[in-house]
Amino acid sequence: MNIELFREYCLMKKVTSESFPFGEDILVFKVAGKMFALISLSGSDRANLKCDPEKVISLREHYDCVKPGYHMNKKHWNTVYFTDEINDSLYFEWIDDSYNLVVTSLPNKVKMEYNL
Repeated sequence: MNIELFREYCLMKKVTSESFPFGEDILVFKVAGKMFALISLSGSDRANLKCDPEKVISLREHYDCVKPGYHMNKKHWNTVYFTDEINDSLYFEWIDDSYNLVVTSLPNKVKMEYNL
């Protein structure tokens, strides 16, 4: 996984936007205005992804490349390091999980407005 592939995959998601709300170094991906992924342009070997609190600990225990979310709520966010030991499809799955977790939490009115 690399930053270009990560960005491209995030932007393929429905109603996704990118912005720099935390400064010019932190690229944030949002669905309907809610964050689901962040990546530092200077530290592009890792990204923060939202995670179901029930899966957070097991992912950290099972994968060395998954750590508590850097500068994020450790209960809901993981930092995933890009390594050749993990297939890109697993990173895509984690992005999907993050995106879907945020979409699920959106109000029904917003989901209907964006057809999510």
